[in-house]
Amino acid sequence: MSRNWEDIFRSWSNPSSDTEDQKCQNAERMIKAAIQEDPILAGHKIEVFAQGSYKNNTNVRNESDVDICVRLMDTFITDYSQANGLTDQFFGFSDAKYTYPQFKNDVETALKNKFGGQSIRRGNKAFDVHANTYRVDADVVPCLEYRLYTTQKNNGEYFYHSGAQIRPDTGGSILNFPKQHFEKGIVKNNATNYRFKYMVRGLKRLRNEMAGKGFAAAIPIPSFLIECLVYNCPDGSFGHTDYLDDVKDILAHTYNATLTLEQCKGWLEVNGIKFLFHSKQPWSHSQAHEFLSAAWNYIGFN
Repeated sequence: MSRNWEDIFRSWSNPSSDTEDQKCQNAERMIKAAIQEDPILAGHKIEVFAQGSYKNNTNVRNESDVDICVRLMDTFITDYSQANGLTDQFFGFSDAKYTYPQFKNDVETALKNKFGGQSIRRGNKAFDVHANTYRVDADVVPCLEYRLYTTQKNNGEYFYHSGAQIRPDTGGSILNFPKQHFEKGIVKNNATNYRFKYMVRGLKRLRNEMAGKGFAAAIPIPSFLIECLVYNCPDGSFGHTDYLDDVKDILAHTYNATLTLEQCKGWLEVNGIKFLFHSKQPWSHSQAHEFLSAAWNYIGFN
């Protein structure tokens, strides 16, 4: 280890600058205003909130954009796979009249009215609101509420996990649980004396450096996966005197656990709901294992 990795990870673990954070807040505030000011959208129950690495305070410089979820709440998707016996008929739910394509088109109109057509680009999953000197680049993600019901009850009502379903223009769907991710991340961060998010940022920057130098094992690894891998480490992996000892413990634990799918098949995303490794994920345990091995060697651990 010819480089001073302790100093490097102490630097890499720092959060984004106050200037970056203010520009993220400005973008979030203006997007909320765009939705609230639209006459059609104002007639629906909609939640607008930040999600992703900015919201979770795990963003690094090349993730300085802000991810904003625009979630329609009065049109929702039900999932009874964990609640045998429950049905839409049981609750009296009926097909919604306001559809997702209509909603996405209305969000596009609202954004263009607020920011101008030249500042908005429609993507497959989200709208890109271009940055300026006042705000950062923003991804605005229209989605429907996704209700994953269980057989448990809370205050007499059947409990459900409230998630967000994205429907790309090209078809299919993507399911996330951003609010649960945020809440679980805070709990983990507090339990590790704030080292959890330090280590996530440090390992994201390590991955970025490796990918920039052409290390094949680092290129397909998304930052979300890194955050989830660190989350699945025991609290005892964090809190060493040296940051580098935390890094070593985290890499060792995740490397050993991803040797086989059997060892890590029970791991969950930070939200505590979705399995981290399953057939519908865009990554595999073997890809994670290859990256962790390459990271270990890149730093020069014995």
